[in-house]
Amino acid sequence: MLISGKSITISSLHLLVAAFSLWLTCITASESGDPEPTPWPEQFHSILFNNNTKGNLQITDLWYDWPNGRNFNIIQSQLGKKEYHVEWDNHTSFHFTLDANKECRVLHFNVGILRPNWFEGAKYLGQRYMDGFLCNVWNRVDHVWYYEDVVTKRPVFWIFINGAGSHVMTFEVGKVLDDPNWQAPVYCFNDANNKEEISSPLSLVTDNDVSIGRLMGAAAMDVSLLL
Repeated sequence: MLISGKSITISSLHLLVAAFSLWLTCITASESGDPEPTPWPEQFHSILFNNNTKGNLQITDLWYDWPNGRNFNIIQSQLGKKEYHVEWDNHTSFHFTLDANKECRVLHFNVGILRPNWFEGAKYLGQRYMDGFLCNVWNRVDHVWYYEDVVTKRPVFWIFINGAGSHVMTFEVGKVLDDPNWQAPVYCFNDANNKEEISSPLSLVTDNDVSIGRLMGAAAMDVSLLL
């Protein structure tokens, strides 16, 4: 009887340990089971509809080219001028126009262009509808909210803490802009165009000079994800 009792006791203990292990496994799976944002393709073209912090509307042609270390935003303001923002891995950007005014600003940032996996590790907020699409939603460092289509895994929308938001109208994976189009005009290299040091990309939203790429850089100010 004693041996039998011991056997019953040991068996019960084994069952208790097994149940606890199963519970712990379920908890761990639940905690790690949140979806992760899909990394950006290394090269793509996207048309964005933007509404900045002042309610000004813009259409942006975004050309992302990670292998060549460059990012290009061609920004058309509503009933306004067209601006070209070419951003490079060496933290230098050229913001210019191609009209008769020949405007150009040469900027130096303390961050580079975003890595394709720049939203990795963001906090998952669940699923919400945006622009008619069911999306997974993440937040990164309380600065930017990112919406991704549940089915296609394409970005749908993102918005920054300052209220500047972008709706993704098209998303062409693998589309690359020809090299000559990345060249800043010659008047950007005049002596008068001294390089401006920009400590925070968010400072650019105080006027109409909004660069989507640099806003993302500011939001993801994680040195491990930026060059």
